[in-house]
Amino acid sequence: GEAKKEMMAEIAATLAFSSIQNNDKVGVIFFSDRVEKFIPPKKGKKHILLIIREIIEFKPESQGTDIDCVLQFMTNALKKRCTAFLLSDFIDSHDYFRSMSIANRKHDLAAIQVYDRRDATLPDVGLVRMRDMETGADIWVDTSSKKVRTAYDKAWYARQQQLSQTVGRCGVDLASISTDEDFVKSLLALFRNRGGR
Repeated sequence: GEAKKEMMAEIAATLAFSSIQNNDKVGVIFFSDRVEKFIPPKKGKKHILLIIREIIEFKPESQGTDIDCVLQFMTNALKKRCTAFLLSDFIDSHDYFRSMSIANRKHDLAAIQVYDRRDATLPDVGLVRMRDMETGADIWVDTSSKKVRTAYDKAWYARQQQLSQTVGRCGVDLASISTDEDFVKSLLALFRNRGGR
């Protein structure tokens, strides 16, 4: 979880800094399974530095993820059309298709998924206690079983497919970035895609 949090903070700070060049207004909404903090968009270096400090110091009070709730909040809270980046690991059991479609019609939305390679594959290390991030329950998993590892890989792949389909159907660009990757490359590719619209 820490590597993901750190990379999300770095990406968010990079996006905030890049807006200084264009003299854009910048705001931020922090969310878990609820909206935790909202800093309305404003201009100026002082404001952006405040946002970056908040990004670095932010500790969510809750553990879950509810993308539907944050998108509804954003649609209602931001009156003027803006460019918005949704940063999440997208490990979310809620259906957010409708709220993402509406948010992307009103604003210009891009999605950035940050994941840990360990989210994607299960190493063979015997019996492991794992926590279900959404429910908080602990379960024991036998990672030495090829069957278990294959099922895990399949489930991850299916979830990724579903994510890209949902986001694509909403007309939103998606960048999936692993914590061991150079995120700058992925961000540049995302910006290039968006430039072609």
